[in-house]
Amino acid sequence: MDEQLGGDLTRLRQLNALNVIRALRGQPAQVVSDLVRRTGLSRPSCEDLLGVLLDQGWAAVEPPAQGGLGRPARRYRFRAEAGVVLGLDIGAYHVRAAIGDLNGTVLATSHRQVEPEWPAGDRLAAADAAAAECLAATRHTAADLWTVAAGVTGLVDRAGNIVLSGTLRDWAGTPLIAHLGARYACPVLVQNDCKLGALAEKVRGVAAGVRDVVYLHAGRRTAASMLINGALYHGYSGATGEIGTLAVTRWDDAAPKLLACPVVPAGTPTDDIGRLVFAAARGGDAVAVDAVRQYTQDLAVGAAALVLTLDPELVVLGGGFSLSGDVIAGPLHGALAELCLRMPRLEVSTLGAESVTLGAVSYAIEHLDRLLFSADSAGLPAPGPPRREQPVEA
Repeated sequence: MDEQLGGDLTRLRQLNALNVIRALRGQPAQVVSDLVRRTGLSRPSCEDLLGVLLDQGWAAVEPPAQGGLGRPARRYRFRAEAGVVLGLDIGAYHVRAAIGDLNGTVLATSHRQVEPEWPAGDRLAAADAAAAECLAATRHTAADLWTVAAGVTGLVDRAGNIVLSGTLRDWAGTPLIAHLGARYACPVLVQNDCKLGALAEKVRGVAAGVRDVVYLHAGRRTAASMLINGALYHGYSGATGEIGTLAVTRWDDAAPKLLACPVVPAGTPTDDIGRLVFAAARGGDAVAVDAVRQYTQDLAVGAAALVLTLDPELVVLGGGFSLSGDVIAGPLHGALAELCLRMPRLEVSTLGAESVTLGAVSYAIEHLDRLLFSADSAGLPAPGPPRREQPVEA
């Protein structure tokens, strides 16, 4: 009985420490009275637990401001710098990397241009180079990473395997988890890039605080993902949002038709075509305006099917074309409203080209939250990079 009671008290202390950690994370430095109010713990308990967290290295005392009168109260903060995560965006036309701290604050980014016809090995080499550049910029090594998360084009199953890709010819079956697992000893996660774009909007974009969301990836390819009750919806196998595989949605041809608009001179670099079409439409060119109108009508067909199914509060226009959201949003809203029983709010992403990378960083942080800071975690060890129990983790 005494042993059980001792175990219960130890577990209660662990849960209380996690409560204090959650109150500190992502917040400005706080005094003890702030933490008492936010955690519901007594002042002596908070002070005791803060002492433990300081000793472990999870918390730090913020230096007092200069020039104040009297002795200031000690202010405590979460040591987000105790660890770092790596987020990757491995796409058809680019590879991006970002290093984030334990609050998800981005410390460094890197970018490499790639092409759809590149073999998988060259694409992975570009990802490795971008990651190495980020690590060097932050003076970290691979051994310092706590989690690596990669967003990829293609259908990703629940185990993190790339099972289908309509964009890259040899991408399906690429052993990405094994490739990253050979380079990093920490947990490795792989997820569809469109889903990570939606997660980025939830964490730091226009979908913050919104529970039910349809996210549209509008770019040289068209895709979608969903947030339901504030969480990414994966479905049974991870294939949610792949409505564009139905020819009736017209998503396969939507972007190619737009990019074939004759207002763009022959020989224009592929990266510039969309921007020039939208610029012409913005300037009132009738041919470009009609091309954008047709594009948004095509986009609205699949989007309406998702809206009618989910009844979301918000539709987010993301992807590369979101940079021209001022041109797209109006006609898209009109086309979507004609097809939906109730028109949800439509917002244009403000995260730009970094949305998937930001989502990958947030995905890595969510994994650490479950592993270290949830009520189901085994306890709070001293800060240090988690290591995989198996050769790779998805």
